[in-house]
Amino acid sequence: MGDMESAQESKTQQPPNQPLVGIWLLLVCMFVLAMVVVGGATRLTDSGLSITEWDLGKGLTPPLSDARWAEEFALYQRTTEYQLQNRGMSLAEFQSIYWWEWGHRFLGKMIGLVFALPFAFFWATGRLRGRFAPVLVLFALGGLQGAIGWWMVTSGLWSGLDVSPIRLAVHLGMAFVIAGLALWLALDCFGWPRASTPSVPVWAPPAFLALLFAQVILGAFLAGSDGGAAYADWPLIGGQVWPSGAFEQTPLWQNHASQHLLHRTTGYLVALLAVAIAFLSRNGKGAGEKVGVALGLLALAQAGLGVATVLAASPVSLSLAHQFGAAALWLTGVAVWKAQR
Repeated sequence: MGDMESAQESKTQQPPNQPLVGIWLLLVCMFVLAMVVVGGATRLTDSGLSITEWDLGKGLTPPLSDARWAEEFALYQRTTEYQLQNRGMSLAEFQSIYWWEWGHRFLGKMIGLVFALPFAFFWATGRLRGRFAPVLVLFALGGLQGAIGWWMVTSGLWSGLDVSPIRLAVHLGMAFVIAGLALWLALDCFGWPRASTPSVPVWAPPAFLALLFAQVILGAFLAGSDGGAAYADWPLIGGQVWPSGAFEQTPLWQNHASQHLLHRTTGYLVALLAVAIAFLSRNGKGAGEKVGVALGLLALAQAGLGVATVLAASPVSLSLAHQFGAAALWLTGVAVWKAQR
């Protein structure tokens, strides 16, 4: 009797469903997912260092005159990347990389508007009651992500040909955190159905997300050091189970043998845990169980995509699809965990 009363009291303390707020947060989540994809394309096309200044006002519009293009190109010609790698690049070639970075930054500004304007409206109309604090945290993380992005870019402007893999990993990891939190809050606003009799151990979904997050960070180190094409064979790595030189070169994030060994091994563990969750969820009829089955299928598809990316020596198209797959798998894992809460 006491347990029933306690459960009922807990239920009444839950904030009311707010589908309109949920739609808004889903939109924010989708925008962040788009940012992950565009950011990946920006990195894969070596476009990330093409804009050398952080000017919010100036960045609202792209260069629309020959003079403005000449100014932007002159700024880029001062960078180490231009001096050591792209010397002699034409203006047309510069424009092709500039558009990716400008689009990435512009999309970030649009996310700010998509978040801030509805946030002010929902707050003023009382629709954020009971959820104001976590939504405010989401807003703060978005602002922090912008600063992290510029911090990352500055690491490659004047002292190398690429941004720091560590800063890239922080930037990508924060994007996943923001997208996951936005989806979690959106599902809460919809009253995402909890499993009445959970078929999956309570520790499994958060363990999966922790393992997947580690895998994302490992992938960022691998991509950030241009190591994706270092070993284009599978299941062996350079013809070996344990590649020569693994864990010998320092720093670790520049050791391609170590990166491939860790990223592939962690990928196997992610797939195994996802398949286990799917197996335990297979007979459930609730939304959470159905998403649990989808998690396993998506993890297998992502693993297959990873293998294809390796065998093809990491072309832009497959690498970008692999990054999108990681984000989709992450969001699916968030939905599974939310159903268990």
